[in-house]
Amino acid sequence: MKQTKPAIFSIILMTLSTQLFAEDVVTVKTIGLELARDLVSESIAVCRKMGYQVSAVVVDRNGNLRAALRDDRASRFTLQIAEEKANAVILSGTDSGLFRQNRGDIRPELNHMNGIIIMQGGVQITASGSRIGALGISGAPGGEKDEICALKAIENLEERLQFAE
Repeated sequence: MKQTKPAIFSIILMTLSTQLFAEDVVTVKTIGLELARDLVSESIAVCRKMGYQVSAVVVDRNGNLRAALRDDRASRFTLQIAEEKANAVILSGTDSGLFRQNRGDIRPELNHMNGIIIMQGGVQITASGSRIGALGISGAPGGEKDEICALKAIENLEERLQFAE
């Protein structure tokens, strides 16, 4: 009986230690390269149909650049602005235009952060209820038009986002 007590105690201790460290590895969803590439391509196509030459950038859920395209006549600076709009989405957890509207009190300070610009034209990319990244567009005459292009591009690829695993 004395020998079984340490064995039982060891089993209980191992079970408890497994539960204590259960969160050592976390699984998250993030945007894949192919979807990111297709979203920037679709964004450029949508904006072209509207008569705008833009840049489109997709970042993953951590703000890492996944795909970027600049249309032929878009200014080179639109790439940077599009990425910074997408980063604002990652920072705020909401579309950049809504964040700009709701947080005018801190917008000037946030615009001094490296890699972020609080302007309309960045939108969330969600798949199966999880935010997997952000799409930023720059180059149309006004952030509201950039946002329309982004939302339309996401809508055009909605089926892939709905059934993403």
